Amino acid sequence: MCASKVDSILPTKIPHQTQQYRQLASKLVPAVLSRDLYRLTQQLQKIERIADKPKEQASLWEKWSTAVAKSQDMVEKRTGSFPEISFPDLPVSARADEIRDLIRENQVVVIAGETGSGKTTQLPKICLQAGCGRRGLIGHTQPRRIAARSVGSRLAEELKTTLGDKVGYQVRFSDQSNRDTLIKLMTDGILLAEIQRDRYLSAYDCIIIDEAHERSLNIDFLLGYLKQILPKRPDLKLIITSATIDVEKFSKHFNDAPVAEVSGRNFAVDIVYDNMQESTLDLDRLIIDRLLDIESLKKQGDVLVFLSGEREIRETSLAIRRAQIPHLEVVPLYARLSLAEQRKIFSPHKGRRVVLSTNVAETSLTVPGIGYVIDAGRARLSRYSYRTKVQRLPIEAISQASANQRAGRCGRVQKGTCYRLYSEEDFASRAEYTDPEIIRTNLAAVILQMLHARIGDIRDFPFIDKPDSRMINDGYKLLEELQAVDKKGALTRLGKTLVAIPLDPKFARMLVEASKLGSLSELMMITTGLSIQDPRERPADKQQAADLSHKQWQHEDSDFLSLVNLWQHFEEKRQELSGNQFAKYCRANFVSPLRMKEWRDLHHQVHSACRSLDLTDNKQPADYRSVHCALISGLLGQVANRQDKWEFLGTRNRKLFIFPGSGSGLSKKPPKWIVAGSLMETTKQFALNVAKIDSDWLPSLAAHLVKKTYSEPFYHGKNGLVMAMERQTLFGLTIVEARLTAYGKLAPEDARNVFIQQALVEHGYRGKGRFLKHNQSLLEELQALEDRFRRRDLVAEQKIIYNFYDERVPQGIYNQVAFDQWRKEAEGKDASILKLTRELLLLRGLSVDEQAQFPEHISCGGLDFNLTYRFEPGHGQDGVSVAIPLPILHQVPRFYFEWVVPGMLRDKCIALVKGLPKQLRRHFVPVPDFVDKILLTTRAQDRPLTEVLAEQLHRLSGVKIADSDWRQDVLDSWYLTNFILQDEQGESVAVSRSLEQLQIDFKQQISQGLKQSSNDELSRKNITEWDFDSLPEVISLKRGAMTIKAWPCLRDSGEAVDIELQDNPLVAENLTIQGQLRLALIKGRQQINYLNKHLLRGSDLALKAAAVGQRQVLVDAIISASFQQSMFADGSAVRDQDEFERRYHEGLSEVVGIAQQMAEIIETCLPLLHQCRKQIRAMNLAAVYAKSDIEAQVSRLFMPATISRMSCEQIEQYPRYIRAIEVRLEKLPMQVSKDRQWLEEIQSFTERVSDYDTSLFSRALTMDLESYQWALEEYRVSLFAQQLGTKIPISAKRLDKIWQQLHEKLRRF
Repeated sequence: MCASKVDSILPTKIPHQTQQYRQLASKLVPAVLSRDLYRLTQQLQKIERIADKPKEQASLWEKWSTAVAKSQDMVEKRTGSFPEISFPDLPVSARADEIRDLIRENQVVVIAGETGSGKTTQLPKICLQAGCGRRGLIGHTQPRRIAARSVGSRLAEELKTTLGDKVGYQVRFSDQSNRDTLIKLMTDGILLAEIQRDRYLSAYDCIIIDEAHERSLNIDFLLGYLKQILPKRPDLKLIITSATIDVEKFSKHFNDAPVAEVSGRNFAVDIVYDNMQESTLDLDRLIIDRLLDIESLKKQGDVLVFLSGEREIRETSLAIRRAQIPHLEVVPLYARLSLAEQRKIFSPHKGRRVVLSTNVAETSLTVPGIGYVIDAGRARLSRYSYRTKVQRLPIEAISQASANQRAGRCGRVQKGTCYRLYSEEDFASRAEYTDPEIIRTNLAAVILQMLHARIGDIRDFPFIDKPDSRMINDGYKLLEELQAVDKKGALTRLGKTLVAIPLDPKFARMLVEASKLGSLSELMMITTGLSIQDPRERPADKQQAADLSHKQWQHEDSDFLSLVNLWQHFEEKRQELSGNQFAKYCRANFVSPLRMKEWRDLHHQVHSACRSLDLTDNKQPADYRSVHCALISGLLGQVANRQDKWEFLGTRNRKLFIFPGSGSGLSKKPPKWIVAGSLMETTKQFALNVAKIDSDWLPSLAAHLVKKTYSEPFYHGKNGLVMAMERQTLFGLTIVEARLTAYGKLAPEDARNVFIQQALVEHGYRGKGRFLKHNQSLLEELQALEDRFRRRDLVAEQKIIYNFYDERVPQGIYNQVAFDQWRKEAEGKDASILKLTRELLLLRGLSVDEQAQFPEHISCGGLDFNLTYRFEPGHGQDGVSVAIPLPILHQVPRFYFEWVVPGMLRDKCIALVKGLPKQLRRHFVPVPDFVDKILLTTRAQDRPLTEVLAEQLHRLSGVKIADSDWRQDVLDSWYLTNFILQDEQGESVAVSRSLEQLQIDFKQQISQGLKQSSNDELSRKNITEWDFDSLPEVISLKRGAMTIKAWPCLRDSGEAVDIELQDNPLVAENLTIQGQLRLALIKGRQQINYLNKHLLRGSDLALKAAAVGQRQVLVDAIISASFQQSMFADGSAVRDQDEFERRYHEGLSEVVGIAQQMAEIIETCLPLLHQCRKQIRAMNLAAVYAKSDIEAQVSRLFMPATISRMSCEQIEQYPRYIRAIEVRLEKLPMQVSKDRQWLEEIQSFTERVSDYDTSLFSRALTMDLESYQWALEEYRVSLFAQQLGTKIPISAKRLDKIWQQLHEKLRRF
């Protein structure tokens, strides 16, 4: 009931009957202030209850009556202050009486007033006419602060009052209202906040929810909450209004509330659709074409262009300016625009203005002078994905309701035209209304507030459109992530703290953590800065200057600390400067002073809230870690790890990129780990407001969220624990990888199994128990037996050993400490409780014959060797190995070890025979039978195995096998003995499967060792005569515990000889032959002096012409040959003094004669050689190959080494050899090709002996090799000068036969 004046309702006496009290209570409703009604009603009920206490009842009645009277006076005062109400010429004014009656008669009224109908400004006045505002405020909500201010100003102007008096407004950080205010404009967020202080909104007697079609989260929550309290507040009026509202849905929600529809604009609006295909022209071109169409109409009116975002506004603005349409001013309009640029829109101007706007101009905000609207038909709409936990900003087609709202922006000052840049069919196919925010946003903050206010479960809350259960669950999960609710969804102690902080729950969680870490001061700056619109401005025409100015506060690693720097800088300036100076300084640095004020006001609110919660702020600046750990506590779902140069992998398998506009510059040099203040999806998922972090900070902060998995458990010998690799994931993102952690308490049973297997079975145990050494020795002994026989069926499997320990070790023991405690007690009762037995481990025994097949020791050449075995295919020591001390390496028989293991020999021989070429192999089928026959008749010997096999196979089948037919590569490496060379300390110095290679590689080292031998009685230097009894052929030396052989020799050192020790008897013999010749030459100085004087005397010119070397060099070689032939012609080594003296004296008389004979023969050859030289110089290029060959032949014949070793018989052939060269030169011009062919044949024979070192050969083998070379000279004669004849029958076939016999000796050697 509404009336112009309130009559007194107080009875003269205290009521005595219940009916009287009920009547009195009902009279209170229209008579007292709405905020007093509940209190007075409760007091009246108390008065009724104490009727049995007259005195107390009388006292309370008196107080109550005074309060009622006072409240009535306030109602009368407010009623008397109502301003004069008049209505302008607007569509809604014509229906004011009808709407007034609806409001009086109904608690809820839904009004659909078209755009331009005047509903926003006129409805509060109609409510005043209906009597609302007397008992409480008429609350009028707007979705945006700018709208609340502008509507309040307009309404105050129409009611002829000042803003803040009868008409007030309240937005965040600004409250311009008082006790006398009748109409209060405010944002829906302000009304929502008042619920926390005033559960039933008792300060209001009428609430107008304007622009309800926007269906923001606040609006939907308010409508649901009001539906709950309306039955408890029958005196409260609710009006819901908008231009494009789904009246049926709203009416049904409020129990079929009456609906009033008001026509709209004063002027008609023509809708013009664009039927062109989207791909035909781009958006900028379409807009420019429409602007040209408008210009062609020659009519006044500004243009409002709706675009989807700031980037599109910038691009379109640039395109319009480039089009150079005359008298056209282009201005932007979007939420982040600075106030100065916003004011441009409302300022007077010349010409036509084009306002490029986002959907901020779609409702509430009326841009003046709009005659035309160009609607691109799309908007960037915020949508939250519960799957990815990202607030997406996709560009979507707007709904029909939004399109109509946009069209309604024109036609207010003149007939308007709305150009829709899409087809009519497209419009008709779109959704009728925009999806409410409640179904496309995160609900965590709503749930938290509802839990705190005890409003009830959100699932049962009367929303107009109930949110998806998955969105509700997601909200609870976020609160659980912040530890604001427990797993059952109940509010925690921390959650109650978060509610008291006027920020987003994430930010509130950061502040609580910051208080613990000592960074609350910085976090209050950061969280409040993130909660408001960024105060840093970037005017479109001064972006570079703005960026340069903002850079002074930039932190290189953190956008959050950039906010701290910004706050601290401007706080200092605020205290230094006056209000006007500070505002100017802000604008000069491209910072909004208004937003800085909002930031400061919010900071003050938060600071006060923190103080009330006993959250202490820090006095000293916090370090980087403290600040960012606090931030992470509220942003655990927004950490990410860099995968490549630019891309990050975030939680829930999100791929992120740092937003290019990041002030810290991290987008240009991304760190390994980041935390993001927010995630936004446009074309990609971007991380906004990022900072570099250390992943080591995450495990403790996310301990309640991480999932831990354990892998690769193993026994750690040093600490005696079973450890495992721990992997921690935070929403699928790995934050800890392969961290060692104790596994026992996590999985006791598994840990015990690992302990038994790896500590006991695999011998990882390092305790003091002696049982393990016993078990290990026994296993090594038995495993060595398996290695020796190359079998894996002798020793029991590990499972048997595991079962042995498993039966004895009690449950619950999984580490060394616990095991040792039990072991000491158990071994005290039974000392062998943990000792394995041979009977348990050995599956079968081995006979003596079987063991003989794989011997552990062998003897050869008077030396004993130990053999070791390993059965591990692929290992370097797989097979049989023998350790050879370095000092006796030269004594080891080269081929004997090819035979040493009978158990392997048969398979080895079979493999060799099977590796023969097929045409040979087919004669030895079946191969095993042939091998068995061979092995019955052969025994181990120091000969190549393949050589013996070839002989035996030839004996059995008559088939000859060449050495080149055998393929050693067909043998597995384990068939070859592995030689381990050890020094005197027993340390391994080399390992090889080739004994020959070892002997070559270490020959010099062995020789040096023999030279350093301690046998000083034998070794001598600078010996010039044989003054010692004898030179032993072999001696024995002690080298540590070993006895090694060495072979003394006489080494020719030029002017004397030395007695040295050699590791090779053949080398010692060859050196001794040279040494004894040197002693004879020293002793025969008289003969040498004579021969030096007379040999080749006067032949210097002839020698030079023949080009065979200097006279003295040839003379020295002839003297050496004469002494050798006269005294040591048999080529043997002399071993005692008497034999040397005998040979010397017997041969001394022949020295001069032999030398003169050799010199005369050489002198006879010189003229012939001179002629040959002339012929060679005259040869043409075609025979240059022959020149090289002849010069090489002559050089070889006359080189000192050749002459010093030859006999008289050999030198007698020289004239014939030189004559053969002469004949060859004479025939050469006529048979160049034949000569070349012969030369190639000779070279094939010569190359066979070019690489042999005769110092390692026996004297007999050396002489055979020299005989082959002299046979080659005879073969030359047979080819080039056959008429001269040869000393021996010779041909290529015979020469090849000689080589085969020689090669066989060389190979065996």
